[in-house]
Amino acid sequence: MTQRHFATSVVMAALVFGAVSQAAAQQVATPDPSAVKAGTYKVEPYHTQVGFTLSHLGFSNFSGFFTGVSGSLTLDPAHLSATSLDVTIPIQSVDTTVPKLDGELKSAQWFDATQFPNATFKSTRVVQTGANTANISGNLTLHGMTQPVTLKARLIGSGTNPLDKMYTVGFEATGTIARSQFGVKQYVPLVGDTVTLTIAGAFELQQ
Repeated sequence: MTQRHFATSVVMAALVFGAVSQAAAQQVATPDPSAVKAGTYKVEPYHTQVGFTLSHLGFSNFSGFFTGVSGSLTLDPAHLSATSLDVTIPIQSVDTTVPKLDGELKSAQWFDATQFPNATFKSTRVVQTGANTANISGNLTLHGMTQPVTLKARLIGSGTNPLDKMYTVGFEATGTIARSQFGVKQYVPLVGDTVTLTIAGAFELQQ
């Protein structure tokens, strides 16, 4: 084998190995709902985000998010109605990528993070709506006020995380709230009252 042919073989082998590795990585999690394990899960905070979007003066839809979420999920795919979800969201984690605005949102005029450091969501009912979807109804407490909220949840995937070896299940959920109903009324209606929530949730099996 010539040096040129040897180099070509090495390159081809690297490409094939890379393709196999990429395929293996793509197979870490499966979207198959029948593969989801029953049990008690804990929020994996590093890859869980609660995003929010609202109208800014009608010129743009402005977004931010909260991180550092904690909580638990009790899940039995065979009896989805028995599922329960309880999460806590630290208000101080609010991030819009604009530091000045983040400070304003933490102030008493908005979320008042000093007096109300956490938002919480506790489910009261889960109704399956499809093979991998469900409506999660519950009570959202924000700014010291509690209101009923329904989230539309969709399974993203489940499997063993190759990095920490933890069995993980992930969901995406969406919903809307009227922030004025929680006493957050600053600049309504110039700054939108309707807030769209988008949750990327990752949960690790505990038992």
